[in-house]
Amino acid sequence: MKFEAACQKSNDRDLIVNTVQLYFEGMMERDKSKLEAAFIPEARLIGYRGEHFTITSFESWAEGTSKGEPRNSIDYKNEIVSIRVQGNAASVETELYWPGIYYYDFLTLMKIDGNWKIVNKSWSEKEI
Repeated sequence: MKFEAACQKSNDRDLIVNTVQLYFEGMMERDKSKLEAAFIPEARLIGYRGEHFTITSFESWAEGTSKGEPRNSIDYKNEIVSIRVQGNAASVETELYWPGIYYYDFLTLMKIDGNWKIVNKSWSEKEI
């Protein structure tokens, strides 16, 4: 029984990594379809822009993020720091090293109809 649970958790972790990778790729490639594959439409993005606390709808964020030319991956580094899975819920901590700024993202994911989706993103930023 423990072996089956461990295998399922391992499989869930792989699926979660795939979802977070879609998020990373969507931002880098400015590909709204990848962002839509990673997030639920009702997701919220919550954090500070400088001193201003913001709550942004997924649709508004995805629209803005998908505009412009793809980002040059040489200048950016996005990585998963930790993953915690408990049943149908998971949290993922990421660090994004972008030119002039670090983003620390805390993603909440839920397993919905067998697929892991980001339901919330909270972040902090640090200028460098």
